[in-house]
Amino acid sequence: MNVALQQKNVYEDFEPRNDTLFFKVGVHGLISFHGRNYNIKKRLSAEERNRLISDTSTFFKVSSDCYVNVRNISVIGDEYLFFGDTSKRLSCSQRKQQIIRQMMAQ
Repeated sequence: MNVALQQKNVYEDFEPRNDTLFFKVGVHGLISFHGRNYNIKKRLSAEERNRLISDTSTFFKVSSDCYVNVRNISVIGDEYLFFGDTSKRLSCSQRKQQIIRQMMAQ
């Protein structure tokens, strides 16, 4: 089988900064990553979690436990953020939307 035609297995080769539309932080280091057609729950160490959350060039905090991957937003609607060619959307306040627009313009 041609290696170029094989699709990446996100469950084995998961890279949060590239594969994630948004993620939610749960209790005890459990993070729920939401992608185009999957959700992956992973337990991260405090150091890994802090490194992910502090990556402000990629992720932006839209609520107390939810971070959105700014690079994967395709449309900013009235009350929602829409991602790429998927039907996934995430509610977001107007104030946070304005900050995201500024980040996307840079």
